[in-house]
Amino acid sequence: MQCQECGVKPATLHFTKIVNGEKTEFHICESCAREKGELIPGTAGGFSIHSLLSGLLDLEGAGKEKSAATKTTQSLQCENCGMTYSQFSKLGRFGCSSCYEYFNSALDPLFKRVHGSTSHVGKIPKRAGAQIVFRRQIDELKQELQQSITQEEFEKAAELRDQIRKLEKEIAQE
Repeated sequence: MQCQECGVKPATLHFTKIVNGEKTEFHICESCAREKGELIPGTAGGFSIHSLLSGLLDLEGAGKEKSAATKTTQSLQCENCGMTYSQFSKLGRFGCSSCYEYFNSALDPLFKRVHGSTSHVGKIPKRAGAQIVFRRQIDELKQELQQSITQEEFEKAAELRDQIRKLEKEIAQE
């Protein structure tokens, strides 16, 4: 594939930009990318996954005074390896497995910001995941049940309650 800018050199960098849900792909050579000012992975000043994570961790304090909660988070320290949350945000990786426990309170907001949720909602294996599917259905039905009760739709709430009980019986039988 040839560079879309110069049309001479082979395209070695492939960018995908999504703006307002519209996907645009660019295929350009390294020299055209430098001219356009694009960051090139693996080069000086280029993109690294650690700088991405570091940027996400520091989003709360970027451009403004850090809140008391952010200062408290930054002062967290793993008792096992001694790594601070501030060091983690710069390095982009933990010092030991115990860091997950010590920084747990600060990780949930990070996961929510990165993934949009703090619980995994990916694919589930069909053979081994039947109970997981049932649990998710029950959780969704319970949320609907709460909404129905709040909106005083008691007939719908009774139907949802019955569905939940039916699913719970199916889980108990397995």
